[in-house]
Amino acid sequence: MLVAATGFGSVWRRKFPTNQNDPRRFARGVYYNTTGVDIDGTIRQRPKIAGYARFHGLGGFDPHRPERMIGRVFECGDPCVWQGQNKLLFRRLLPKPEKPDAFLIVVRPELNGVLAIGGADWRSVDTWLLSFSECGDRQEAMLLMSMYGWIYTKLGRFVLEPQVRQSWMARLVLVSPAAE
Repeated sequence: MLVAATGFGSVWRRKFPTNQNDPRRFARGVYYNTTGVDIDGTIRQRPKIAGYARFHGLGGFDPHRPERMIGRVFECGDPCVWQGQNKLLFRRLLPKPEKPDAFLIVVRPELNGVLAIGGADWRSVDTWLLSFSECGDRQEAMLLMSMYGWIYTKLGRFVLEPQVRQSWMARLVLVSPAAE
């Protein structure tokens, strides 16, 4: 499965091999990304739906500059649930962009409005909720979406539309505002 990253969640964690004598110890690091919300000036994970995206340093992911991974396409494993958490493994960064099967999207109320997760028809059937954090009116959701997949928020219906000349780039577009 090919996945293009359009954004990342607010919480990052890392894990390195325990062998202190391994000269490539830090290159073999694993990086986990999930959702979080601001609680009194600190980003905290408040999972309502627990899950994460996993990246490998040896797979081409640059943990020092994750913003450079935006708009890039990765070979990924199939999304799964393991030990009660949603997981998506980003195996390796492709050397050049290809048309992805799905996009990693992050939704926040200040950009897209508040999601009504769990409500009837809040997302298209091909949209998978990877992770969701919420505290009061603060939310962050990480979704795996196909082209033209959609979500509903309090602002209305957003559709994931690809760029015409760069099929590995996409953005959520408000196509029908919510009725007042």
